[in-house]
Amino acid sequence: MTMADESKRKLQITTVIYWVLLVYIIAALLWWALSLQKQNEEIYLLQKQHLVTHYKNAPFFQAELQKIELERKRAVSKFIGEGSTFLLLILIGAVYIYRSVRRQFRLQLQQQNFVMAVTHELKTPIAVSRLNLETLLKYQLDELKKNKLLHMTLQETLRLDTLINNILISSQLDGNSYKLSKDDINFSALTHDMVHQFSNRYPDRPVHTAIEEEVEMAGDPLLLKLLVSNLLENANKYSARDKPIYVELAREDGNIRLQVRDEGPGIADDEKKNVFEKFYRIGSEQTRRTQGTGLGLYLCKKIAADHDATILLKDNQPQGSNFIVQFPA
Repeated sequence: MTMADESKRKLQITTVIYWVLLVYIIAALLWWALSLQKQNEEIYLLQKQHLVTHYKNAPFFQAELQKIELERKRAVSKFIGEGSTFLLLILIGAVYIYRSVRRQFRLQLQQQNFVMAVTHELKTPIAVSRLNLETLLKYQLDELKKNKLLHMTLQETLRLDTLINNILISSQLDGNSYKLSKDDINFSALTHDMVHQFSNRYPDRPVHTAIEEEVEMAGDPLLLKLLVSNLLENANKYSARDKPIYVELAREDGNIRLQVRDEGPGIADDEKKNVFEKFYRIGSEQTRRTQGTGLGLYLCKKIAADHDATILLKDNQPQGSNFIVQFPA
């Protein structure tokens, strides 16, 4: 049984126990209300019988009878009011607890996936780099093969560096310990630089750019580099190697608009709202083939928010995903 199956089983058991307890509490409340109403009716009948038996012909008989009727109606209104209030509070609490428990189970599963992904993502580049370096030390290779191994090692090292940056900056942003700077930045040059670095790491991946020159803005250079890098890495992971990635930057309607598009399979509409959640990745970590930790797009959303920007995910045409970041000018 996989971790995902175990978590689902625990969630199902917890859900059953939750509903049993909720039904029991509501049944107990109804029983309490009916018992009080029955007791109220018995008191009313006893008081009425006592009044009729001993004071039927008394001049105050009708006044006392009306008083007993009024007390009965007040008691009924009191029971209905208190019962309705208790029921409403129980239902509000039940909904809150139910959603909290499900959210906790979902977060636990995502954290398990994150740990598995990080373990894999850390081990793979280290193992590949070690193997390449051992090969270089052990064998006398020609210059072409040597450069190829060195390039692979550098690529894995950069991949490891990106992963560590994502983890560290995510932790700092969540803990409010990162000191955000607002420097004057040539966003065009920054985007060109990140595309150039990406192309060096993935020389076989075609990248088409339409970057307006001299787009200036105030922002944190490190975070904006990470934003562009994560969007490029995401497009690279989820589309075939021969499919191009499109990077566009332009001023539009008084704002600055960054777009990164790919021609991958795209993302289903019901998943679009989840991809920016921390640790969230589509599918199970035990069967997934794509790299990643579930932090990249989460960081993109955090970085965009810290720059008063919005990030949207739309369908690319004819297929794929289109990530749009809209910055205020």
